[in-house]
Amino acid sequence: MFREITLGQYYPVDSRIHRLDPRTKLFGTMIFIISLFLADNLWGYGLATAALILVIRMTLVPVRFILRGLRAVLILLLISVSFNLFLTGGEVIASFWIFRITKEGVRLAFFMAVRLIYLVIGSSLMTLTTTPNQLTDGLEKGLGCLKKLHVPVHEVAMMMSIALRFIPILVEETDKIMKAQMARGADFESGNLIQRARAMVPLLVPLFVSAFRRATDLAMAMEARCYRGGEGRTKMKPLRYQAGDRAAYTALLVYLGAMAASRIFL
Repeated sequence: MFREITLGQYYPVDSRIHRLDPRTKLFGTMIFIISLFLADNLWGYGLATAALILVIRMTLVPVRFILRGLRAVLILLLISVSFNLFLTGGEVIASFWIFRITKEGVRLAFFMAVRLIYLVIGSSLMTLTTTPNQLTDGLEKGLGCLKKLHVPVHEVAMMMSIALRFIPILVEETDKIMKAQMARGADFESGNLIQRARAMVPLLVPLFVSAFRRATDLAMAMEARCYRGGEGRTKMKPLRYQAGDRAAYTALLVYLGAMAASRIFL
């Protein structure tokens, strides 16, 4: 399961989305997330589906690789759908034992499942098409206005990008530790939920030790390169908007307007 997490990974390929400015991709991800919470009917979700399919095709990232990340949130998805399906009041269409399925519950559960799936895919597309360095530069440049409020924008952007970069590293490390423990006779698959949770305890100590060791190595590497924060630092590749970015901003605003119109008029 741990190898199925795609959030934080970068897929190197030359596509239109990869060549966009990281600020454009960050803005696009934010617009897509907002649009998912604006959608409340089939027309809105149909528009979001069409936009997502178009972007996936433009990224040139294999669809199977993108969908692989959904397995990591399968349990969360099932819990969310179950709660909305059985605990929503309204017109009863089926019932068994103490559970009742209502028409409103089916509708809400379906929309919640689609929303959660699209949130995971949309967030993964940003990290799959943006390197950690580009993500840091985009966050720092996009949040530059907060410097007037004495917010350490560079440090915040650096921490966020490092956290995202560490996700696949720690996932891979967890997978290696699990295989090493299983080779020594550990059993992570049998037993009930509580027994499985207890079996995961031996993973925590070596995982924390590995995480702190990697953090220490990273800090020493940054100090060896005379890193002292973002004040006075220059960029080897300064960010500049291109024609594709302007077209992307226009398309995003049109998409957001169409999504708002579908909520109001449809």
